[in-house]
Amino acid sequence: MKRIFLLGLTTSLFLMSCGSTKSISTTSTDSPTTVTATSAKSTYWQQHVDYKMEIDMNVNNYQYQGKQNLVYTNNSPDVLDKVFYHLYFNAFQPGSEMDARLKTIADPDPRMVKTIGNKKESRISKLKPNEIGYINVTSLKQNGKSVKHETAGTILEVVLNKPIQPGESVTFDMVFDAQVPVQIRRSGRNNAEGVALSMTQWYPKLVEYDFEGWHAYPYIGREFHGVWGNFDLKLTIDKDYVVGGTGYLQGNPVVNGNKKTLHYKAPNVHDFTWAADPHYIHDTLQVPNGPMLHFYYKKDLPEENLKYWKDLQPKTVEMMQYFSKNIGKYPYNQYSVIQGGDGGMEYAMCTLITGKRKFGSLMGVTAHELAHTWFQFLLATNEGKHEWMDEGFTSYISDYAMDYITKKNAENPAERAYSGYNYLATSGKEKPQTTHADRFETNMAYGIGAYNKGEVFLAQLGYVIGQDNLNKTLKQYFNDWAFKHPTPNDFIRVAEKVSGLELDWYLTDWTMTTNTIDYAVKSIDGNKATLERIGMMPMPIDAIVTYTDNSTETVYIPLQMMRGEKPTSATVKPDWAWAHPTYTFEAKKAIKTIEIDPKGLMADIDKSNNKK
Repeated sequence: MKRIFLLGLTTSLFLMSCGSTKSISTTSTDSPTTVTATSAKSTYWQQHVDYKMEIDMNVNNYQYQGKQNLVYTNNSPDVLDKVFYHLYFNAFQPGSEMDARLKTIADPDPRMVKTIGNKKESRISKLKPNEIGYINVTSLKQNGKSVKHETAGTILEVVLNKPIQPGESVTFDMVFDAQVPVQIRRSGRNNAEGVALSMTQWYPKLVEYDFEGWHAYPYIGREFHGVWGNFDLKLTIDKDYVVGGTGYLQGNPVVNGNKKTLHYKAPNVHDFTWAADPHYIHDTLQVPNGPMLHFYYKKDLPEENLKYWKDLQPKTVEMMQYFSKNIGKYPYNQYSVIQGGDGGMEYAMCTLITGKRKFGSLMGVTAHELAHTWFQFLLATNEGKHEWMDEGFTSYISDYAMDYITKKNAENPAERAYSGYNYLATSGKEKPQTTHADRFETNMAYGIGAYNKGEVFLAQLGYVIGQDNLNKTLKQYFNDWAFKHPTPNDFIRVAEKVSGLELDWYLTDWTMTTNTIDYAVKSIDGNKATLERIGMMPMPIDAIVTYTDNSTETVYIPLQMMRGEKPTSATVKPDWAWAHPTYTFEAKKAIKTIEIDPKGLMADIDKSNNKK
């Protein structure tokens, strides 16, 4: 298994693939050095890319010319006879799958539609030719020879001249031209706050191939999955534009007439993002023993918002320190918070957020997007298939960070997530979390399932295995799986090893079904109490018993299929086997009342029967 070794600001990544290990520094501004070693035990592998791109942006018509040199290393045990690229900007065209989905989903994203009378109209459907987005590949060569390729919506399909053998590296040279769409979703030009360029998902991006095969998902609405590698970008743009985003600037920009060329390198990332505007303020703030923070925001923001952006900066230092302490040390030497986009969205070494917010909102969105650096960017789950690991884990840790930084000291910082999940679970519209992110019937079901139910997965796991064990699990998960593509099973196996408990039942019921939790106090008879399982999902039980003399005792009823107990100071009762719908235990004296889960950490959908 790969490990991350953190020494100061340098992270060495050991990728054991097909018997070889690559060590990559994430903080060097030079090209990373690769060394090899052998390992006979590793079964995990992942592909590798090295991008070199030259981009010439015309800020007047929002079109750009691109050259891309890509070295692709096939670390898989498979022979590949084709490859695919994402062409995300093609989604922003009338008639695209994204456009079609906006017209057919019951609750389209309000940012992407216009309301006319009682009807919602897709904004994409009304884009003019000079407003659409596109990426046109005009030339593609494999090892110097032209290769057959065809554009199918947001995917470029490439049939190789010669298959790529296991362990082989090939070079693809591409020429393309593109147009930045009017800002509709995440990417685009001239967003609602006047930011000129939000350049996300802007280049032909090689599709990920892993142990499950290719993931050539069309861009319909949801998020992303990418190949780990190194980026080298030369960006030519109007000399008055201030640029921020992924990567380390190499030296000073080279000015030529009205344009300048900026050279960036980004080692060991799986995406590259930038934003640009001629009216950005650029502030910096050093995190003690951590990265340099960069803040880009427009100077024409209202005075109140300008103050909020200043106040945000020391709070972001606290956030960075919190996440580094409670998950794992941030491994790069810079991070940027950039005004842009259409809400908040995480990227490599940066986030794009809208800037006209109240301070609490500005702080909250920054905390959430910064947390995504760990739970999605460094622990790079497949967001199409496991979106709840991305959004849910991020929501959990950012809620705890905000609670800590604002000194609210809430008994359950995830309480709102529990409420959201309860609404979904009782709405009749819930789908299992194994549903592909684009396949939910409503955005509501996707949003609550990914964010709220995903957050409750972690918070409730703390109830199941103990909060200390959960905290240890998060750190071990980062140590074992950063710079990889972990799956749900990879996470739950870490939790099992940390806690010593069997937890596959928890992963199965919570994520692969819509089974609900509902436990009740059925009856009290003297010093005997009978509890009842009404919902199909099993859980261990925490309860507080109040006796007739008003003394109290906490009891813990283990779930038999866990094959163990969490650390607890409560009185431990015999195991409850799930198939038995009722459970009776005897207390030491006459019982007055019993309350199941008094702290509200179990996602019981009907708490009215939890106390008798």
